[in-house]
Amino acid sequence: MNQSNKLSKTMKTAKLITFEGIDGAGKSTHIPFVVSLLETAGHTVVSTREPGGTELGEQLRALLLHQSMHLETEALLMFAARREHIAQVIAPALERGDWVVSDRFTDASFAYQGGGRKLALAKLEALEKWVHPDLQPDLTLLFDVPLEVARSRLDAARDPDKFEQEKADFFANTRAEYLRRAAEFPARFRVINSNRPIEEIQAELSGIVQSL
Repeated sequence: MNQSNKLSKTMKTAKLITFEGIDGAGKSTHIPFVVSLLETAGHTVVSTREPGGTELGEQLRALLLHQSMHLETEALLMFAARREHIAQVIAPALERGDWVVSDRFTDASFAYQGGGRKLALAKLEALEKWVHPDLQPDLTLLFDVPLEVARSRLDAARDPDKFEQEKADFFANTRAEYLRRAAEFPARFRVINSNRPIEEIQAELSGIVQSL
């Protein structure tokens, strides 16, 4: 049995859940909560992030978040880190039957490099088909807030990376591409209004996770 067939069989029980949203949307606040829900339900959970998740991925993350580079170089490095992440972390976990929770995945490349930076979506689609043609998240939680809320949260952040320092129109375009993706793939996306008390958001997340 080849790796693709093995992965398709194990993913009947194992799940890949991704968290997405513009900087300042608050998604990272809720990752430990969802991981705890899954563990309480008896699942072994691997919590990871992009870019990063592996030794090489973390080295690329440092470059991607703080080094200026050509837009296509940025996109290629994002997918290079992702390919390593899938090979070393995500695919092995799913093959074991573990659930994977990832802070960002390919939707982030479409949103940031495609929407925010205006890289042609066809180029990102080609990279997606090359890097993970048979793997998509089972559930994508998109945390959405008005731009002014996200910006106010970022203003309080220390040592912002190069993306967090972008102007408002960049984030408007990034958010718009996220919402376009959510509309294109409604079966796996759940858009979460993140401009609410944490208790309300976590109540909604509990219902979504239980539906899995």
